[in-house]
Amino acid sequence: MSRQEINRSGEMEVFVRAVELGGFTAAAIACRMTPSAVSKLVTRLEKRLGARLIHRSTRRLQLTPEGCAFFERSVAILADIAEAERHASAGEQVAGHIRINTSGSFGNHVLAPLVPSFMALHPNVSLEIFHTDRIVDLMEERADVAIRAGPLKSSSLTARKLGATRIIIVASPDYLRTHGTPHSAAELAKHCRISFTYSRAIEGWPLLDNGEVATIPAARSLQVGDGEAMRHLALAGAGLARLAAFTVKSDIAAGRLQPVLEEINPGDSEEFHAVYIGQGGPLPARVRALLDFLRENVHL
Repeated sequence: MSRQEINRSGEMEVFVRAVELGGFTAAAIACRMTPSAVSKLVTRLEKRLGARLIHRSTRRLQLTPEGCAFFERSVAILADIAEAERHASAGEQVAGHIRINTSGSFGNHVLAPLVPSFMALHPNVSLEIFHTDRIVDLMEERADVAIRAGPLKSSSLTARKLGATRIIIVASPDYLRTHGTPHSAAELAKHCRISFTYSRAIEGWPLLDNGEVATIPAARSLQVGDGEAMRHLALAGAGLARLAAFTVKSDIAAGRLQPVLEEINPGDSEEFHAVYIGQGGPLPARVRALLDFLRENVHL
């Protein structure tokens, strides 16, 4: 088959749909093909490229490193083609489905209040929001955008900084009445400190000790897997919690939680980024609209 006879964009579109939808059968339905035709197309593509793109040993699609690279470039190229067609016809239209992955705390306290405004601006966009505090693989989760806290590891992903928030220690008034209010790092040993089950950029609780920052090791007596669960335990009087300020802002204002140890809080903060697949190339208009909206409206 000559180079002119190969429909490269068509192959890319089928391959991308198979990855995004998680299987050949779903891609076949979306592309109006048979599952065997999709499978043969991917096999033909791999043969031409001389590289295995997908492991077929499991029921779910698992990309090889070469498959990941080809998927990322295919997404960018298809977005470029779509952008060219939009400019050549009726212009760019913000429409389609956006899948967002974020922590429960950010999703509930920052993202959720902004959703109505975004939907009003872009009525042809639908949103699908998933909450998890664990780091996710955007391709595996088929997420368009993930919102992550803390410093970013180097990767093939692109990120936009949304802002930073102070980290504070809080407890419920009932807990403090029962157990007393700590005023030094040494007094924390007498208190229940709620910690996370997963690793963090900063393990333990950094506090000032004679002008120097000392990190108190994380407690193991009560652990949770997400910030919202930690917040609810603190509200219930289970112990002290160290959380992002936006997570407990309304609770402090309402008197449900009280900041503690502020006099020795080093003032450290946590950055939040919107992360997406791409290397600075064209993005779908729907994703670009969301990223621009978050950058303008997120205030931590």
